[in-house]
Amino acid sequence: MILPIVAYGDPVLRKEAKEIDADYPKLDELIENMYETMYAARGVGLAAPQIGLPIRIFLVDASPFADDEDLTEEERKQLEGFKKTFINACILEESGDEWAFNEGCLSIPEVREDVFRQPEIVIEYEDENFKTHKETLSGIAARIVQHEYDHIEGILFTDKLSPLKKRLIKSKLSKISAGKISIDYRMRFPKAKKKR
Repeated sequence: MILPIVAYGDPVLRKEAKEIDADYPKLDELIENMYETMYAARGVGLAAPQIGLPIRIFLVDASPFADDEDLTEEERKQLEGFKKTFINACILEESGDEWAFNEGCLSIPEVREDVFRQPEIVIEYEDENFKTHKETLSGIAARIVQHEYDHIEGILFTDKLSPLKKRLIKSKLSKISAGKISIDYRMRFPKAKKKR
């Protein structure tokens, strides 16, 4: 089932998500719905807060980047089958010189900006079967994971922009949170505050 994606301005996007265990109700169905929702919106990653759930799950399918001709053969191979579910993830280490990459977010449609992140991470997480993994990721795979990981920490990519860039996109963000945008996937906008 395709779920609505929560838009910028919803408080759930600012919550630090809670860990879950294998008894979480209908987890398999939730993960399946998240993948379906992500693909319907043509995304490469989706975190549970983006569908309104403050829990520590996100998923990534970086394979669309494998077609990028600017990448090395090794980078392409890494991205080709990179489809993973991350539960209760924790980034243990980030290293290397920060590099800029143009990022966007399904919760913040029509806004894209260069964001600086470190190129290599060590992450520990559980997969959909609650088997623990510890992996070192680099390049675009690391970047997508960092972006989705930020969501379960209550951080958005716009938080990483300079004060000037934040001012320049302020009106766009206001329009998104007010639902004054036209987008071709299901979204849920923050409730307008009632006047007393």
